[in-house]
Amino acid sequence: MTIARDEAPIGRQTVSEEGLDAAERLSNEELRELQLERLQWTLNHAYQNVPHYRRAFDAAGVRPSDCKTLDDLAKFPYTTKDDLRENYPFGMFAVPREQVSRIHASSGTTGRPTVVGYTTEDLDLWATVVARSIRAAGGGPGDIVHVAYGYGLFTGGLGAHYGAEKLGCTVVPASGGMTARQVQLINDFKPTIIMLTPSYMLTLLDEFERQGLDPKASSLKVGIFGAEPWTPAMREEIEQRAGIDAVDIYGLSEVIGPGVSQECVQTKDGLHIWEDHFYPEVVDPLRDTVKPEGEKGELVFTSLTKQAMPVIRYRTRDLTRLLPGTARPAFRRMEKVTGRSDDMIILRGVNLFPTQIEEIVLRTDGLAPHFQLRLTRRHRMDHLTVQVEAEPDASSERRIVAAAHVVSAVKDGIGVSVEVDVVDPDTLERSMGKLRRIKDLRDQDRP
Repeated sequence: MTIARDEAPIGRQTVSEEGLDAAERLSNEELRELQLERLQWTLNHAYQNVPHYRRAFDAAGVRPSDCKTLDDLAKFPYTTKDDLRENYPFGMFAVPREQVSRIHASSGTTGRPTVVGYTTEDLDLWATVVARSIRAAGGGPGDIVHVAYGYGLFTGGLGAHYGAEKLGCTVVPASGGMTARQVQLINDFKPTIIMLTPSYMLTLLDEFERQGLDPKASSLKVGIFGAEPWTPAMREEIEQRAGIDAVDIYGLSEVIGPGVSQECVQTKDGLHIWEDHFYPEVVDPLRDTVKPEGEKGELVFTSLTKQAMPVIRYRTRDLTRLLPGTARPAFRRMEKVTGRSDDMIILRGVNLFPTQIEEIVLRTDGLAPHFQLRLTRRHRMDHLTVQVEAEPDASSERRIVAAAHVVSAVKDGIGVSVEVDVVDPDTLERSMGKLRRIKDLRDQDRP
C-alpha cells in the first residue's frame, strides 16, 4: 500500500457476503502488518505537523523512524488530557484549521475543555466504525435507532447519529432530556435500537413504569450503552426490566468518540477494539510500563488513521485488560470498564470505586439503582455517605433494613465504613449525559 504523507491510509471499507467488512476478516498477521504501516504514518504525521509532538519526541530522544515494530511504540511518550488543555484550542491539530470540518470538545468542568477536530475523511471514518459497532450489536439497514445521547459539543449524539445513518438505519435524534416525551416517541415511532447512557436508560424505564407502561412490551430489541462505566449487575437490571439485549460501546472524544470498541451481541464478553484504526496498550498507572495481555491496568490508545488530530499513546484513565478476540477473532477485546483511575476514592487508606457500591445497591431489596457518593470531612477525617433512592413501594422498615445491609456489605466486601442515607424516589439528580456518581464536598468542610 502506497501512503501519501498527508493522507491517512484508511482505505475503502467493503462489506462481505457474511456481513463483515474486509478488516474484520483479516488474519492476525495481516492486521499487525496493517497496524505497523499505519502507526509509522501516524508518528510521522504527528511529528511533522504538531509542534507538541515534535517537542515531546525530541525530549524523549525518539524519532518516527525508530518505530520498526509495534513493540517500539513503548519508546514514545504518552499524551495526557493536560497536554490537550495546554495546547487549547487548536494546538494539537495536524492539518490547517481550514481543513477541519468539525470541532467537538469536552465539558471543561475541571478546567479548560479538551478540543478535538475532524477532517471530512475523519468524519467518514468515525461514521464507519460506529456503523460497524451497531452492526456488531445486532443492528442493520432499516432499523430505527433512537439516539438519546446528548447532541452538541459532546461526541455521543452526533457520533451515534452519523454511524447509524452510515449503516442505513432510520435515526430518531431525540437527544437527552424531556424523558416523558422520549417514552412517547418510543411508543409512536417503534425503534428497535436505542443508544444512550445506561443510567439514563434506567431513568427511561422508571418513566415507562410511571406512565403505567410495560417496557418489555415496547418495540426495543437492543440497547447500545456507553459514556460511563456500568456493571454486569446493571446490565441484568436493564435486560430484565426492558426485555432487550444490552451491549456496551466504548469511545472517548480525544481518540475519536464512540465507536472505538464494541461488544458483540452474540457473546457479550467484552468489547472488540477496532484495531485497524486504534492501537491499544494497557500500562501500569504507577510505573508507566506496558503490561502483558491479560493483566489489568490503564488503557492507552494511539490513533492509526486520524488526520486532523492524531493522538499518540493517549492515557484514558480507564481501567481494564486486553483479551483475545472471540466474535471478531482478529481484534482483541477490552474487558468491560468498571472504573477509572481518577474516579478511585481512597477512603482512610482503602481503595473504593463507585461500581463496587453500584453492585451492592443493585442486589439490595427495597433500593432503586440511583445513588450518589458524597465525600465530606468529619473530625479531620474523610467521610463517605451513600445517598440512594428507595423503591417507590418501600416502607420505612424496608428502608432501614436496606441501609443496614449496604453498610454491612460495604464493610465486609470493601473493608471500609460508610454512612447510608436512603432518600425518597426521584430525589437525586438524573443524568442526561455522563453520570457523575461522586460529589466531593471536602474542601467546603475545611476551616
